Amino acid sequence: MEKLVISNLKLGIIAGGQLAKMLIQEASKWDLTTFVLDEEENCPAGGIASFFVKGNPSDYHSVYRFGKMVDVLTFEIENINIDALKQLKSEGLRISPDPEILELIQDKGLQKEFYLKNNIPTSPFKLFTNSSEINISIDNHETSFPFVQKLKKGGYDGKGVAVINNKSELHKLLQGESIVEDKIEITKEISVIAARNLKGEIKCYPVVEMIFVPNANLLDKLICPATITHEQNGKAIQIATSIIEELNMTGLLAVEFFIDRNGDVIVNESAPRPHNSGHHTIESVITSQFEQHLRAILNLPLGSTRLKMPAVMVNILGSESFEGAVRYEGLTESMAIEGVKIHLYGKKITRPLRKMGHVTILSSDLESALIKADKVKQLIKVKSWDKKL
Repeated sequence: MEKLVISNLKLGIIAGGQLAKMLIQEASKWDLTTFVLDEEENCPAGGIASFFVKGNPSDYHSVYRFGKMVDVLTFEIENINIDALKQLKSEGLRISPDPEILELIQDKGLQKEFYLKNNIPTSPFKLFTNSSEINISIDNHETSFPFVQKLKKGGYDGKGVAVINNKSELHKLLQGESIVEDKIEITKEISVIAARNLKGEIKCYPVVEMIFVPNANLLDKLICPATITHEQNGKAIQIATSIIEELNMTGLLAVEFFIDRNGDVIVNESAPRPHNSGHHTIESVITSQFEQHLRAILNLPLGSTRLKMPAVMVNILGSESFEGAVRYEGLTESMAIEGVKIHLYGKKITRPLRKMGHVTILSSDLESALIKADKVKQLIKVKSWDKKL
C-alpha cells in the first residue's frame, strides 16, 4: 500500500474543522491531494485543503458525491450519513474507519452494549425512548439519583448530556432516545489514543489526564503523562488495545476513561478519529496523532509513540462574555515563555466556550509545565471586536 503515498492520491476528509486542518497539515508533508467536505466555506480546513467541496456531512447526496471524488475517505466528526458511506464502500471506496464502526459509535446505546458484550468495564446503564420513560422508571424506584443522561445520538463537546442529582433537577432531562448511567464518583478522567493499521499493528499513546471546564463537560487542560498508578496506566492501555482490536478497526480510536473512588478504570466513551486529547502529540511525541492516523489508514508502518517531553495542553476557549469577530489577547506574552506552542484554528467568529485553538507547553518536568500552563491561561483571552454579552 506504500505506493499510495504519492501526489496523485486523493484523500477525502468529511468536515473541515480544526481536526481536518491539522490532518491536512500532516498530509501536505507527503504531497497528498486533500479534499474537504463542509457546509462552511470559511471552515478551518477550507483554506488549506487542495479542494474544498461545499456540502452537508449528514446529507446522503453530499456525502455520496464527495466520496466519488476521492481514493481514500476519512472523517473528523461522527455525525455523517451512514447510508452514503455504506453505498460508497459497496462500490469499492476505501473508507477508514469502516462505516459499520462509525455507525456503532454514533449511537451511545450501541456503544455501551458493545462494551457489555465484550466484558469491557463501563458504568451500569439503562436505555430509554424518551424522558417520560425515565420519570416512570424513577417513580417505580428502578432508577435512582444521581444519574447522567446522554442522548444516544448527536452529542458532542458536552452537548446532549444532562447530570441529574435530585428530583428538583428533572426539568433538565433531555428529549429523545437516551441512555441513563449511574453517576460515578470520579477521581480522575483519562484518555488513551490507540492506532491500528490494516496489517493489525497496534500502538497506543501515553495515557493523558484530562481536566474539564466546570459544568460544561468541555476539556480545559490535559496533562501528559497522567498522574496515575502503574497499574491504572497498564489497565487503560490494555482496554484501549482490546477495543480497537475487537472492532477490527483501521485508524485512530480515542478511548476516554473514568477512574472511580476505588481506583478502578472504567470506559466512558470512544471516538474513531483524531481527538482533542491528542493535540499535544504534535510537539511532545515522536509521531503526532495526525501523522499516525494517516499511517494507519494508508496501511503504513505505525510511528513511534514515545513521549519526547512532558507536556500540558490547554484549550483556547471563547470567553463567556463575548461573541462576534474574534480578537485575541496575550499571544505575544505567551510566546515569550520557553516551551509554549500556540495553535489557532482560524475560526473568525468567537462564541462562549467555542474551541478557538490550543496551546501545548513543553518542559523537562511536569511541575514546571503546569506552572507555565497556568500562566498561559491567565494571559490568553479570547474576546470580540463586536459584541460583549
